[in-house]
Amino acid sequence: MRRALGFTLIEVLVALALMALLGLMGWRGIDTLIRTREVTQSRIDTVALAQVSLGQWRADLNAQMVLPGKLGDNSLDWNGRVMRILRRSSTPLAEGGDAGMQVVAWALRDGHWRRWQSPDMQTPAALEQAWLLAALWGQNPSTDLLLQEVQLMPLTSWQLFYFRNNAWTNPLSSAGTGDNLLKNPDAVQLVLQLNDADKLTLEWVRAAFNPT
Repeated sequence: MRRALGFTLIEVLVALALMALLGLMGWRGIDTLIRTREVTQSRIDTVALAQVSLGQWRADLNAQMVLPGKLGDNSLDWNGRVMRILRRSSTPLAEGGDAGMQVVAWALRDGHWRRWQSPDMQTPAALEQAWLLAALWGQNPSTDLLLQEVQLMPLTSWQLFYFRNNAWTNPLSSAGTGDNLLKNPDAVQLVLQLNDADKLTLEWVRAAFNPT
């Protein structure tokens, strides 16, 4: 009699084992792809957030405005923890002008660079109040003040230097004499410590600055 066609038990077990091995290898490959995609996306998000943060920093500095007789004729104030900037409002009006002034502030808290912004202001009293609130936000923010902040890029630490008298100096130092200490610097150097190994330096120069 002819032997019936088919597979032996050993052959079936071997085939099942090979299929299981191929399935495991395929799953590991998919898992690796997913993890790689997640790491890549996280890196893209981090870079994008850094670009937005630094772009906003430059925009605030570029939009500075000085009001004679107000805030010591200054539009910048750095107390070692928070940078306050008086700037033109970024809110456009229907006729094409801006809505007045804004006070913005930058500080590092809980491992992230953060930005605070006041409502639009058009009176000296509102300006003085916003300037005070920006300082309070940088030191001990209330719940209401926290609602006006935006969390930006992660940081370990940050430093600022002013270009005054043809040299980079600490904004809190005694470089210069007399009114020179109160005037806005010709340039601002920002040093960001991103982590234990990476550091980023960004320099902003006032448009009207003429080194000659």
